[in-house]
Amino acid sequence: MSATAVHSLWAMAGGVTSAAPAEKFKAPVIEYTQLMPVLIVIGAAVVGVLVEAFVPRRSRYYTQVFLTVVALAAAFAAIVGLAAGGYGTTKAHIAAMGAIAIDGPTLFLQGTILLTSLVAVFTFAERRLDPASHGNNVDSFAAQAASVPGSDSEKAAVRAGFTTTEVFPLVLFSIAGMLVFPAANDLLTLFVALEVFSLPLYLLCAVARRKRLMSQEAAVKYFLLGAFSSAFLLFGIALLYGYAGSMSYATIASVVDGSVTKIDPALAATMGNDALLLIGGAMILTGLLFKVGAVPFHMWTPDVYQGAPTPVTGFMAAATKVAAFGALLRLLYVVLPGLTWDWRPVMWGIAIVTMLGGAIVAITQTDIKRLLAYSSIAHAGFILAGVIAATPDGISSVLFYLGAYSFVTVGAFAVVTLVRDAGGEATHLSKWAGLGRRSPLVAAVFAVFLLAFAGIPLTSGFSGKFAVFKAAADGGAGGLVVVGVISSAIAAFFYIRVIVLMFFSEPKADGPTVAVPSPLTMTTIAVGVAVTLVLGLAPQYFLDLAGQAGIFVR
Repeated sequence: MSATAVHSLWAMAGGVTSAAPAEKFKAPVIEYTQLMPVLIVIGAAVVGVLVEAFVPRRSRYYTQVFLTVVALAAAFAAIVGLAAGGYGTTKAHIAAMGAIAIDGPTLFLQGTILLTSLVAVFTFAERRLDPASHGNNVDSFAAQAASVPGSDSEKAAVRAGFTTTEVFPLVLFSIAGMLVFPAANDLLTLFVALEVFSLPLYLLCAVARRKRLMSQEAAVKYFLLGAFSSAFLLFGIALLYGYAGSMSYATIASVVDGSVTKIDPALAATMGNDALLLIGGAMILTGLLFKVGAVPFHMWTPDVYQGAPTPVTGFMAAATKVAAFGALLRLLYVVLPGLTWDWRPVMWGIAIVTMLGGAIVAITQTDIKRLLAYSSIAHAGFILAGVIAATPDGISSVLFYLGAYSFVTVGAFAVVTLVRDAGGEATHLSKWAGLGRRSPLVAAVFAVFLLAFAGIPLTSGFSGKFAVFKAAADGGAGGLVVVGVISSAIAAFFYIRVIVLMFFSEPKADGPTVAVPSPLTMTTIAVGVAVTLVLGLAPQYFLDLAGQAGIFVR
């Protein structure tokens, strides 16, 4: 059969005849300037991969650190430019053919993620904490990630002074996914963004220089449970597509509230089937609550926080929560506002067990990283109280809390990297006894972070908790506020216990030393303290900023 005949058959199969020419293909319209923050970070990540391939090994570390810091700073400048141009308020709209929402919550959350990541990357670049190995400065990451722990190839890589500089492009890819996640305006974009930021995190958790087997175990647990949660999310997306006939948030919302006008004949039988809506919505929420670390989807959190390299733990604990809560807010407030009566009781239950579970189990912990992990679970419950408010104040209070919490978290984990013994970081609580006498400044800084976590007045933690609890009370969730206050009181016990241990216990003769960091880690800790105090002493400007940014475009 000739090529012409085959072409004409294809044309007829597609319903196209020579008499009725095909409609012209419309090129997609992409607003590149409004997507600039994401494009800068992805571009830098790709350049980082090329750096690994072409730049000599001895120059890679400096090249990657410079590239990462410049990219994050440039992306944040782009966010500021968009906000100044009114894209967070009057010019808020749906961009990239309906895939991305450019609005106040998007710009606020993206800005928070970028600033937190920029501060966290300084701890990735720290090379003064461990003693030099074979005349080479070393960081927190394995000399050669692909080599088996304890093998000859690993020993040879350590002797040669190798470092895993691939962590920098991996972090950039992860940040790019996090920037898209809270901005996603259709379910497919949401899922792709989830995978883009999760896969690099699974790898980053596995590349600790010390305790490599624990690090790899943490990564495997995170990967398996993460894949499980992704499957829930994907199945939920399929069911919601069957329900609404569209991936778009706006279309699904219009089918939920009954205002849809155009029905796809192929989906007429399933559209409006409430079973698909409720099961699909529950599955998507399950996938997002896993990333948030809410009970009962929290089981990965303590093991991963403990096993991952501490700089990665700090980055993950702060930035992932911001991205995941952003996506959760958009889903509940934009897609499912018509189901508020259905999701609120379920979220009430999850918030209560998350607050109480995180606070109570944290009391029993003897490892500082596991203690902070359960603390982060309790904080996820506090933030959920703001989400449940289902009011504009609820949105703005959650945005403020996320901004305040992320800097405290990065700062706290940066301090954890400084307390060391012969085996690396000394994370067992007994090793921290008497730290206030050995190194008063480090202990005092850590005490500030712990008081902020506890929500003591004049810290950012108090301002954040007050904002979310007030929003919850105004939104009719007064009972939740009572549980939250009780959980905060329980949590204050174990935070203050650590402070008492540091300042009122006798230091042990064989206790750990406090390493003197480079200006990089000092900057991370100083920024954490500054934000904690500024948001505690003068929070009004930032509360107003979060209030202005709290309007979703629909």
